[in-house]
Amino acid sequence: MRLELRGVTKRYGPLVANDHVDLTVEPGEIHCLLGENGAGKSTLMNVLFGMARADEGEVRIDGSPVRFADPGEAVAHGIGMVHQHFMLVPVFTVAENVVLGFEPTRALGFLDRRRARADIRLLSEQFGLEVDPDAVVEDVPVGVQQRVEILKALQRDAKLLILDEPTAVLTPQESEALFAIVRSLARAGRSVLFITHKLKEVLAVADRITVMRLGRVVGTTTASESGESELATMMVGRAVELVVRKGPARPGAAVLEISGLTVVDERGLVAVDGVDLEVRAGEILAVAGVQGNGQTELAQAITGLRPAVAGSIRIDGEELAGATPEAAIAAGVANVPEDRQVDGLVLDMAVEDNLVLDIFDRAPFARHGARDLAAVRSNAERKLVDFDIRAPSVLTPVGSLSGGNQQKVVVARELSRPVKLLVASQPTRGLDVGSIEYVHRRIVEERDRGVAVLIISSELDEVLALGDRVAVMYRGKITGVVDPAAGRDRIGLMMAGAAADPVAPAAPPEAGPPDRPETGAADPPEAGPPACPETGA
Repeated sequence: MRLELRGVTKRYGPLVANDHVDLTVEPGEIHCLLGENGAGKSTLMNVLFGMARADEGEVRIDGSPVRFADPGEAVAHGIGMVHQHFMLVPVFTVAENVVLGFEPTRALGFLDRRRARADIRLLSEQFGLEVDPDAVVEDVPVGVQQRVEILKALQRDAKLLILDEPTAVLTPQESEALFAIVRSLARAGRSVLFITHKLKEVLAVADRITVMRLGRVVGTTTASESGESELATMMVGRAVELVVRKGPARPGAAVLEISGLTVVDERGLVAVDGVDLEVRAGEILAVAGVQGNGQTELAQAITGLRPAVAGSIRIDGEELAGATPEAAIAAGVANVPEDRQVDGLVLDMAVEDNLVLDIFDRAPFARHGARDLAAVRSNAERKLVDFDIRAPSVLTPVGSLSGGNQQKVVVARELSRPVKLLVASQPTRGLDVGSIEYVHRRIVEERDRGVAVLIISSELDEVLALGDRVAVMYRGKITGVVDPAAGRDRIGLMMAGAAADPVAPAAPPEAGPPDRPETGAADPPEAGPPACPETGA
């Protein structure tokens, strides 16, 4: 199949999500579509897969124009799509999921399970997608679930396979296995459209790379012609550094001490299972793990958003297990939550009000029970400058800002009061490379001023770039605490449940002289040299 998109434009009111996009995918080609969240990649794929209709332009398959009214028509034309969030029935077997909607039948219309299993074994052997047809989907690892999604598309004879952010929930080893599968599909003549924002994996797998920014195609290149720096510049529109600049940690006394912590999720199931952790002043402990292994519940318990059913959480010796968020704030805990729009901001409220959400009723923002609006506004105007928040006005509803600027509002609020412990969950999720650069620099600055920092991230490159030590979570437990020098492969194995190497350092480095100021991080420091992430990006 040869796919062409010509002048595809999609508008949502005044927002132009895709602006005259041209894209060509050749037969047997692995074509990576690279761009930050909000660049227009997903909208373009929705148009291609019949989930949205373009306002202008056309889609051509092998030279003939096509228009899909729904995904079923796209599938009938040989296009398959593996969505970022898998569309599987957890209680069905692998075989039942693969044939769902296209079931082979026998007498009286009953499902022919024997034929379904045989077909899937044959298909999986042909493309190197090893699966057990009889396994229940909810019992297999996410990497295998992704193979099931790919088999679903191939079972429907997909000649072009769209993979949308396919490594978002995979360990490094599972990602490498996926790349091998993608290459085998291309060798078999299938075309692959690989959608991502991660620079490393683009360079690892792409035959050609198309970069989008703000709804437009800004260039097409190859891995041999462009490196990470060039691709990052195309994505952002300016030069960025792809390293986090930080000196060695100078850890002081323990600030956060967790012992035997057990937390349950909304279903009443154990999400955090007997966890022990320690974070010292002046160090960054980064928690790695595939999303959904208890990291969210751990952060919520520390910040008072979820009760612990057992165990202890102490901040400078003060017990906080079961405490309220107000008590956590009073103890010096700053929280950059996993979902800024749900837990970090009130989207309809102005920037200036979001910057004082946690202290709006205290001096200098309130006097004798009445708000001091002049103080609120003055505070916001300073924070826009100090934290590089790009908003038309302090009165602008925060929900109208970009994701990066929304995150800066959260960071500015949380770091503008006395802080002993900073808990940052997925701190750069959905941000462009420039905003990632800024957030990472602020996190390192907090460490260097003596704050204890706990980072929770599903991006392994972010973990390795920021962490002074790395704790790995798997199924609610800590499988080990290691030095980042243990490397991607070893930490990736731990993310899949392997125990820590017995020789890997599991304890913090020897404490240096305490250097955390009594007043925490009330005033941001002067900006240091530019810094940025290993974005993994």
